Amino acid sequence: MRYSEAKPFIKWAGGKRQLIPTLEKSLPYKFSEIEDLTYIEPFVGGGAMLFFLLRKFSNIKRAIINDLNSNLIIAYNTVRDNPEGLVYELSKVQEEYFNISDEKQRKDFYLSMRNRFNAGNLSKVENTALLIFLNRTCFNGLYRVNANGEFNVPFGKYKNPKICDAETIYADSELLQMVEILNGDFEQTEPYLTENTFVYLDPPYRPLDATSSFNAYAKEPFNDLEQVRLKKYVDRLSFKRCFLMLSNSDCKGRNPEDSFFDDLYKDYIIERVYASRYINANPQKRGRLTELLIRNYVDTQLL
Repeated sequence: MRYSEAKPFIKWAGGKRQLIPTLEKSLPYKFSEIEDLTYIEPFVGGGAMLFFLLRKFSNIKRAIINDLNSNLIIAYNTVRDNPEGLVYELSKVQEEYFNISDEKQRKDFYLSMRNRFNAGNLSKVENTALLIFLNRTCFNGLYRVNANGEFNVPFGKYKNPKICDAETIYADSELLQMVEILNGDFEQTEPYLTENTFVYLDPPYRPLDATSSFNAYAKEPFNDLEQVRLKKYVDRLSFKRCFLMLSNSDCKGRNPEDSFFDDLYKDYIIERVYASRYINANPQKRGRLTELLIRNYVDTQLL
């Protein structure tokens, strides 16, 4: 078992790795004592919360993850089911990339791999290897698509990016053996609720302003209507008596008049926590901002 090495194999905008200590304190009281716990994550993204919880809490007996992004879900399935093939493909592309010393030639190689990725017709292993390669070598480690669903992030100019992280892939593969992986709308996770279920929702964040409106993980926008639909989903899950926690942006922190989430989740517990953001078109607007943690239970690990 190499569970201690399991961590996100891909960088994802809005990833929760640096917020894990805060999220852990906000877990339900005596979380480790809940028997036969089911964990559900309808917007898995990079999976920082997933890997942390599965490493630390052996009482989680079943896990279900979902995401709308089909390339991301292909990657999770590939890491789980074929780590050897993925490591082999990544080692090949890493060697080819490192053998190029000229930056312009590296950029040309990157663009050719991006075109190949967008063209499709790839095996699952090839698709995942290219996704990870682009993630390691593109600007700021973004995943962003245009209106046609094509990956369009520019070249990142990193000198020695770690493209093939074999230890992480093998550790993640072991941990993912207990995980059911879904691809589609977040509402399809509802039938998986059991008596003892914890659901963590980390949807595309509501933009703080026009320059921070990065939520192009898929070509379908996650707008305010989607946020309202998500809240109705949260209501249904809460009615079924599961433990539930949700993250989102604190729009009121930027604009005191913007009470969208405070009004929408007025019947829930809303906590404001500090988190660092590194993805913004304006570097001056990166840094420590408040985010929202919304939950349907009172007692937390802090008690």
